[in-house]
Amino acid sequence: MIVWKPSSPRQTLVAAAFVGAVTAGCAPVHDLLGTSGKTPAYAVSPSTASWTKPPPGYLQTGMNLDGAAIVGPPPAPDSPRGKADRRTFEETRKLAGTPAWDKAIADADLSGKHGFKSFSCAAGVNIGPEATPVLANMLLRMTDDAATLYQPAKAVFQRPRPPVGNTRPICVPREKWIETDGSYPSGHGLIGWSWALVISEVAPEKASAILARGREFGDSRIVCGVHFQSDIEAGRYLGSALVSRLHQDPAFMADLEKARAEVAASRASGAPTGCGT
Repeated sequence: MIVWKPSSPRQTLVAAAFVGAVTAGCAPVHDLLGTSGKTPAYAVSPSTASWTKPPPGYLQTGMNLDGAAIVGPPPAPDSPRGKADRRTFEETRKLAGTPAWDKAIADADLSGKHGFKSFSCAAGVNIGPEATPVLANMLLRMTDDAATLYQPAKAVFQRPRPPVGNTRPICVPREKWIETDGSYPSGHGLIGWSWALVISEVAPEKASAILARGREFGDSRIVCGVHFQSDIEAGRYLGSALVSRLHQDPAFMADLEKARAEVAASRASGAPTGCGT
């Protein structure tokens, strides 16, 4: 077994997602990282956690996309858009303790326990390592590809996150990454939207609900208080760019065809349970 120490909070989430996907039922990893007892995925510090390395992305030979050039710079703090971002952060602090807050905590977890389940409910079909192993692995590989797109852009812009410099409530612990990991563009916004685009391809009859779930997945980071709205929107631009690039990759396209067959078989076996609860 290869042991890997994540160097960023996002890598911690991706590693957790992989462990969650390959662990039977995902329960042990979820208990450690997920949302049982309202404990978010960021609860384990990247500096102390060791995980089995997640599957590598599809685009190992080069992304050939410049995330910073695609999204452009974030709005200046004193611009109309920048001020609107700050107002939205302040207004959404009122959501602490509400069902929207609970959903934001769940959406902070990229492990199979919640990430796959929420999209399963939207698609009306069981998605996960048991029902759709190829699709589940595709989604995890995409998180690795996503990091190669948003991490360089974050490094260019170094936008401080909304909770920096204040003590307003957020839905995850105030750990060091809040101060050091750039806010723009949002990796969660990218991953949620790119997952939605791909899942909607293999379950097109539920595309509207799936894409709405992908939008909500990113919006949860605004509710959580760790991203501005413009961060999420920039992430979605990159999510679309990533999926477009992946459609040029033969291995991805081959897996996409397999995933279509998996989803059809999974649908025939019955609808997901526990949705709407």
